[in-house]
Amino acid sequence: MNKSLYLLLTSLLALISCKSQYMVRGSSNVDELEGKVLTLKVYVDGEMKSIDSTRVVHGRFDFGGSMDSTMLANVFLGDLSVMPIVLEEGEVNLNISETQQSATGTPLNDTLSGFIQRKTQLDARMAELPHLEAQMIMNGTDDDERLFELGKQSKQLAEENDQLITHFIRANYNNVLGPGIFMILTSGLPYPVLTPQLEEIITNAPPYFLGHPYVKEYIKKAKEYQEKAKEY
Repeated sequence: MNKSLYLLLTSLLALISCKSQYMVRGSSNVDELEGKVLTLKVYVDGEMKSIDSTRVVHGRFDFGGSMDSTMLANVFLGDLSVMPIVLEEGEVNLNISETQQSATGTPLNDTLSGFIQRKTQLDARMAELPHLEAQMIMNGTDDDERLFELGKQSKQLAEENDQLITHFIRANYNNVLGPGIFMILTSGLPYPVLTPQLEEIITNAPPYFLGHPYVKEYIKKAKEYQEKAKEY
């Protein structure tokens, strides 16, 4: 064999062998998912792109493939994002039920699952406020007292929620979870803006976080929007 060709083939094989493998073993007891196609998408070049898809059969489904580096992905049902998941070397156990979603079995997925569980608990407490208000009305609680108590609890829960997200992103500045949760946090905003919470997050953030394509582009657009707003 030609020596140059041999070296080229050897290099290609080395590159292929350097790729990591991810495997996701999924299960679901949600009847509506049976027979449906789930898609795995990652953020690439400014948009979410599909890298794999699978069909739910008898409550089971799998994703698998190779990757150049650890990535944060999202499981989609059509255009609806079901949950985030980290694609890293190892086997991930993904469960989708009526009440919760979880991905465990690898270090970053275990960390992400713990965060989602705490976030879900806070959301559940926030969802209980209307029931509390109804109970207070039935008990004949004074309007001013009722509004004061509900406002106090709502503000406290909102602050806990912001602190949870901010601390989690900061604790994961240097891995895919930090930028990934930042992306999820900002995707719900009507336009790019640096809120006090986002300002706190990016202040003193390390190069890995600030250099992430999504974070970098979002900050750029937010500052441009801020400059335009000053002109009016």
